[in-house]
Amino acid sequence: MSEYKPDIKVRLLVAAWPPDSPLGSVSMFCREHGVSRSWFYKVRAASMSVGQWPAMELRSTKPHNSPSSTSEAMVKLALEIREGLERGGFDHGPLSVRAKLRRMGLTPPSRATLARIFTRAGVVIPAPRKRPRSSYRRFVYPAPNCCWQIDATEWSLSNGRKVALFQLIDDHSRLALASLAASGETSEAALQVVATAIARHGIPQKFLSDNDAALNPTRRGRQGILVNYLKTLGVEPITGKPYKPTTQGKNERIHQTLHKYLNRQAPAVSLDELQEQLKTFDQYYNTEREHQSLPPGTTPKEAWDATPIATAPVPPADPHRA
Repeated sequence: MSEYKPDIKVRLLVAAWPPDSPLGSVSMFCREHGVSRSWFYKVRAASMSVGQWPAMELRSTKPHNSPSSTSEAMVKLALEIREGLERGGFDHGPLSVRAKLRRMGLTPPSRATLARIFTRAGVVIPAPRKRPRSSYRRFVYPAPNCCWQIDATEWSLSNGRKVALFQLIDDHSRLALASLAASGETSEAALQVVATAIARHGIPQKFLSDNDAALNPTRRGRQGILVNYLKTLGVEPITGKPYKPTTQGKNERIHQTLHKYLNRQAPAVSLDELQEQLKTFDQYYNTEREHQSLPPGTTPKEAWDATPIATAPVPPADPHRA
């Protein structure tokens, strides 16, 4: 490959560059014509020592290839992975693609590089700059099982029937502890998903929910079967303030991720089929999806395993035993 040689007019302009040019004009000229500042000044120096025409034979020092540029094979693979994740209903941004590449044993490009690759390929539209994630202050419990969070979201079966999806997560690790597709948002369904999670992961110290009648109706002046069950285990039930949904923000975020996934699946015809879809989602969410609120490169399962589980609460004494 022959070395890049700027247009003869460009070289002539540089060789005849006026000594009293405005400040900053050289940088602007180099950017506009794709030449380096070092080449520009070599031509200028040569023109003063050997004359304009001999100086114009100097060639650009701009490299033909960048050793740090991303290979075509990596670009193609990154785009294929992004397309596959999007088709499956999973997160498919630069961080998710980078995580997938790393877990394939490859050394991925940076997040910024992947973002540029996707923009050049026309698969994303650059969004306005947002507030940096590092500026947010998040409260996180210090260990798994310090606090669990539960919430339910609505979904529809293929025949249009409305059902409830319960999602239970660990505050510290973001682990999806258990999920349940139920006929409705009932106390019995809430109790079922909590009992399943306890059988799998132990007993939490605290349990956060909203003030829904199926979860914790204490603020409504009523007792709830889920609250009573938790208290028998020594668990402290807590709720967010009324009309303050941000208290359950971590649940709201996993709801969004789940909805995105389910929207890419064939509509379930039954609760059993929908439950299988939840099972697949939880497996992906816990073991493959690197959570952006966790240390870089960490999945919820890895975060759960990294810290000793909090000590289980002590059940209250039975008043009937004396």
